[in-house]
Amino acid sequence: MEFNHYYIEVNGVELHYVKAGNGKKLVVLLHGWPEFWYSWHHQIIELSKKFTVVAVDMRGFNESEKPKGKENYQAHIVGNDIAELIPKLGFKKAHIVGHDWGGAIAWGFAMNHSQLVDQLAVLNCPHPKIFIKFLKKEPQQILKSWYMFFLQLPILPEFLLEKTLKQFFRYFVKGWCYNKDAFSEEEIQLYVDAYMKPGALTATINYYRAMMQVTIRNPSNIPSRKISSDTLLIWGENDQALSKEMTYGMNPYFEGNLEIKYIPNCSHWVQNDAPEAVNEYLMAFLK
Repeated sequence: MEFNHYYIEVNGVELHYVKAGNGKKLVVLLHGWPEFWYSWHHQIIELSKKFTVVAVDMRGFNESEKPKGKENYQAHIVGNDIAELIPKLGFKKAHIVGHDWGGAIAWGFAMNHSQLVDQLAVLNCPHPKIFIKFLKKEPQQILKSWYMFFLQLPILPEFLLEKTLKQFFRYFVKGWCYNKDAFSEEEIQLYVDAYMKPGALTATINYYRAMMQVTIRNPSNIPSRKISSDTLLIWGENDQALSKEMTYGMNPYFEGNLEIKYIPNCSHWVQNDAPEAVNEYLMAFLK
């Protein structure tokens, strides 16, 4: 399938996105770290049979603009990018689908911009209130989140990643997958190329720095509204970065219906590790 590439200015930054399909309803796909729009290529193909699909390079990633300063990567600011994107694409609202950091943006977006959300789907990213609780009090999750603390260091994470990017993607991305064919060597190179773009490493790491150094220190930045849209959570059960226990007891955070689908023998990179299952669940859920 040929992907069509576009650029658009929203919220003071230029975003790159890929668009497919001509459905009456819009699906916005938000990737995580260390990913970019291409992490959704299996879903773009399937969802575009029914919807207009837009897979965004979020600010700081790949071809999108990379403003300087960690304060520019707070979740609510990234969410404001998407809030301006939807009407500029000619739609009143959208199905929002996010994985990992894209999931974190999606959670906040559903709370702060509920009028723009048709339905919400999140892949392997816990609700922010639950995540922060686990990060502060649960030793198992603190150990799993070691890399988040490492990324708080200045300069060193960028230096080490720049020297080892291909090995990093082979070990932490492809290496974690149960389906070892999930990422080809050619695809690994696409990821390496995306993160070798000038300023990309610092910009994308700044999502973590903003979370730990700005947002968590000021809890008022964390939205607390209940989510009114119907929501689907898809969870690869063998996530080495995030505990499955964070998916328990979520109902108090929702006014709309919440549905959870667990995928066994599946890693954190769920949309690549088990694309058929993810596509099936998304197509059945999104109306």
